[in-house]
Amino acid sequence: MNQETQESNFFTVKDIHSYYGESYIVQGVSFSLKENEILALLGRNGAGKTSTLKSIARADNPVLKQGEIYLAGESVHDKKGFEASRMGIQLVPEDRRIIPGMTVEENLVLAQVAEPIGWSLEKIYESFPRLAERRKQEGTTLSGGEQQMLAVARALARDIKLLLLDEPYEGLAPVIVLEIERILLEIKKQGITTVIVEQNAVAALKLADRAVILDTGEVAFSGSAQEVLDDEAMRLKYLAI
Repeated sequence: MNQETQESNFFTVKDIHSYYGESYIVQGVSFSLKENEILALLGRNGAGKTSTLKSIARADNPVLKQGEIYLAGESVHDKKGFEASRMGIQLVPEDRRIIPGMTVEENLVLAQVAEPIGWSLEKIYESFPRLAERRKQEGTTLSGGEQQMLAVARALARDIKLLLLDEPYEGLAPVIVLEIERILLEIKKQGITTVIVEQNAVAALKLADRAVILDTGEVAFSGSAQEVLDDEAMRLKYLAI
């Protein structure tokens, strides 16, 4: 890895290749981000977006077989999932994974059992007033939008440097999407670099600084988010919007 590239970019993904068994899913994906940037990672269903996020988070599947990943100059590709988490990489999966039988506050406190710890409960409740109102409510009984807020807040309860969001607007009403966008802008102000995978491409692009479009596991476009917003032909070709 070129030392100058590592220093100039806060987060770098270089030529990663990942597999589910024999299925070749992520086929040479590369991109980089400066600190505090938001990236919209886009593409049709099956393009390899979620698999790319899981590869970055060092999930057991898909298996990363080739390529390099660096965060703040430190290698990620040779780490286990728990080690990537300790480095500050937090994945909020599409299914949110709220723990049954536990209140909102218990879900948040559990995230802070092990070091390093991120945002305090006070700071979380200040940024997520809906969660403050429902702190004693069982997490799985929250609305879809509130569960999404809890999943993001739980990630922030850790010491976070890179936030990976998989379909944060999935199934949410427009008014809740606006609330999630407000929260993500607040996260950006806190200096947290973010990668968003989202089918609501226009909403993600309006929030993002940069965009990467995947097509069957490969990078079809990498550039500014505004370029994609301005190019209707590209959106029709790769995103069908």
